[in-house]
Amino acid sequence: MNILPPNIQWAATTSLERGPVVAGTNAGTARNAIGVHAAGFAIYQGLAAATGALPEGHRPNLHDTGPSIDIGPFPQWTQAGKIVSLDPWGHRVAEVFGEARARGLDIRPSIAVTNGRLRMAEISDSMRRGRLKPDGDILTRSGDICVTKIAIEPVWWLPGIAERLAVTEQTLREALFRCTDGMYPALITRLDRKAFLPPIGGSSVYLFGDTRKLGQPAVNIACRIHDECSGSDVFGSDICTCRPYLALGVEEAICMAQRGGIGIVVYNRKEGRALGEVVKLLVYNVRARSLLGDRAEMYFDCTEQVAGVQDMRFQALSVDVLHWLGVNRVERWISMSNLKSDALVAAGIKIVNQVAIPDEIIPAHAHVEISAKQASGYFSAIN
Repeated sequence: MNILPPNIQWAATTSLERGPVVAGTNAGTARNAIGVHAAGFAIYQGLAAATGALPEGHRPNLHDTGPSIDIGPFPQWTQAGKIVSLDPWGHRVAEVFGEARARGLDIRPSIAVTNGRLRMAEISDSMRRGRLKPDGDILTRSGDICVTKIAIEPVWWLPGIAERLAVTEQTLREALFRCTDGMYPALITRLDRKAFLPPIGGSSVYLFGDTRKLGQPAVNIACRIHDECSGSDVFGSDICTCRPYLALGVEEAICMAQRGGIGIVVYNRKEGRALGEVVKLLVYNVRARSLLGDRAEMYFDCTEQVAGVQDMRFQALSVDVLHWLGVNRVERWISMSNLKSDALVAAGIKIVNQVAIPDEIIPAHAHVEISAKQASGYFSAIN
C-alpha cells in the first residue's frame, strides 16, 4: 500500500513544512513530483533495468552519503521566488526527511557535497610565473587545489519558473509537453504536481576557501558561472574563450580564498548555449564556409540561421545556485556576459567588479567570437 506524500509548500519556513520531493523510480503512485531523479541519466537506469543489471525495487542506501560540509539554511531558501530551479533541501533529505523515508516514501538526494582536489595545467603555469603562490591549505606546492565539490540535479518549481520567465504556468507546461513529444503526460494531466525534475544536465559547483563563511555579508566572493563547452573545456579547441575563461575563474577563486574570502565556480551543463553540440558544430560549418569569411558581424546570425534563436541558456535561472549558497554580493565577477550580470542584478545580487578576459589569453581563432560579442553589447563592464 502506497503512503501518499505531503503536498509541497515551496519556500516554506522549515524543511518539514516544505515537505520532501518524492520522485524516485520506485515511487509508483506515491509521488508529488513529475519526472525522476538522475535527470538525463534516468534513461541509462532504464537500460540497466531492462537488461537486469539494476535490480527491481532497488532503493539507495544513504548511510554515510551526507554532505561533507554544512550548507544553509540561508534566508533565500524561504523567500518566495528566490530559488525555483533546484531543491535547497536536496543535499539533506536523509537528515530532514528520514522519518518519511522510514515510512516507505522513496525520497532521494538531488544534491551531493564532498571534498576533493583539482589540478589544472593553467594553474600550474600561473604558479611557475609567480601569479599564484602555494599556501599549503588552498593551493599545495604540487599544484593541487583543495575544494568542496557539489553536484546539483535540477528540480523545477513550475509556478516559479513560469514567473521568472514571464509566462503563464499553463503555457510553460504545454510547451514542455510538446517539445518532449509527450514524454511527461503529467505536465498537462496533473496540475496539482508543481515540482518537475527535467531530463537535462545539472550543475557542478566548486567552492574555494573556508565554506563556514558562506552567507556572511562581510566576506568577499569571487565567482565564475560557466556554461559547458566540452570542445574547449576538455579538448582545448581554440575557436572560443571558454577554457581560458574557466581557468581564469579558478585562478581568481584561489586568489580570493587565499585573501580570506570565498571562491565559487559554477559549471552548468548547457553545451553550445543550451542549443546542443550538434547545432554548435553545424554553426561552425556555416561560419567556416561563408564566402565572406568568418566575420564577427555574422557570428550571431549564423547561429540563428541554424537554431532559430541565438541562445537558450535562460540565465535568469542561473542565479539560484548563488541564492542557495547565501550570496548577496560578488566582489569579483569573472565574466564578460551582460546576460549573466543582468540576471544577477535582477535577482538582487550586487556585482562590485566585473573581470573581463585578458587579451593575452584569448586564443587566436577566438577573436571573432570576442569581437562579435562586444559589437552586440554582450560585454558590460561593471566597476
